[in-house]
Amino acid sequence: MLPVTILTGFLGSGKTTFINYLLTNNQGEKLAIVENEFGEVSIDSALLKHSQTMELIELSNGCICCSVRGELTEALHELLDKIERGDVAIDRLILETTGLADPGPIIQAFFVDERIRNSVYLDAVITLVDAEHALIQLDEHRVASAQIGFADRIVLTKVDRVDSEQKEAVLNRLNRINQKAEILEAVLGALPKASWLDIKAFEIDNNLNVQKGSYQFESTESQMSFQPFSFDPNERSWNDDIKSYVFRGKRMDIDAIGSVMEQMIENYGNDMLRYKGILAIANNEERLIIQGVYKVVGFDYGDEWQAHETAESTLVVIGRNLPFEELEQQFLSAEA
Repeated sequence: MLPVTILTGFLGSGKTTFINYLLTNNQGEKLAIVENEFGEVSIDSALLKHSQTMELIELSNGCICCSVRGELTEALHELLDKIERGDVAIDRLILETTGLADPGPIIQAFFVDERIRNSVYLDAVITLVDAEHALIQLDEHRVASAQIGFADRIVLTKVDRVDSEQKEAVLNRLNRINQKAEILEAVLGALPKASWLDIKAFEIDNNLNVQKGSYQFESTESQMSFQPFSFDPNERSWNDDIKSYVFRGKRMDIDAIGSVMEQMIENYGNDMLRYKGILAIANNEERLIIQGVYKVVGFDYGDEWQAHETAESTLVVIGRNLPFEELEQQFLSAEA
């Protein structure tokens, strides 16, 4: 199946620079960069095909760029047709959204349409955030927080333009909105592709990290270093309608937690952008893993709890104006 990465971020966040760095430093893969009619990537090449749904441009390194002219689903079907006919050969698809787009409907397209669901798999949502203007953008544009809320990786750009105090404020606000996404720092778009491609964020696995820092790429040494920061979970300076909710409990009764999750998704699923949980179940040594987007949710058992581990239940929900205290009580009521 063809892996696809959604690349989003508010206007001016640096998506053009980021993609151009990838194209310049990409070896061994043929990429398809799919952008909509408001895309920012500048491609200096000859137009090969023209159709109702996309313009297809071939790049000098064998990659292609597709500019979507109509509905995304229709354009992806056309691209799949070209692949199946052998007109184009690609190894990976990068879907760049407009800076004003809510990624939610785009994500759903990869789960709702049967042909797309059976031909490609969604690897991750990567959100670029401009450290210089993020605080203002989040105050003035609701879609900016949605882009951050859906992210599996957040790439903080233009960090060289801010002082340590503003950077700390931005990191704290990002973590308040999305505690699940790892935060990477990029200067002039420089990040190794292994840090944000092939991370399989939509697969059900045993990892559930609540972030407390960011990763910096040391280009001279070609390695990533972790930089912790001081996160205050009680910070109330911002009033973002999207934020992270973390529920913690002990071992759960399987029937009770199933009922709680069913009611939560039924009543609030339209405001639950992303959520993932690793639960300890009574009389079962395997982790129960939950992962969902809106009302599309998957459950599966993962690895067993090890003797040195504390079997506990954690659910991280990134949602819009959820009644946290009420939901927390429901979550805790399912304890065995």
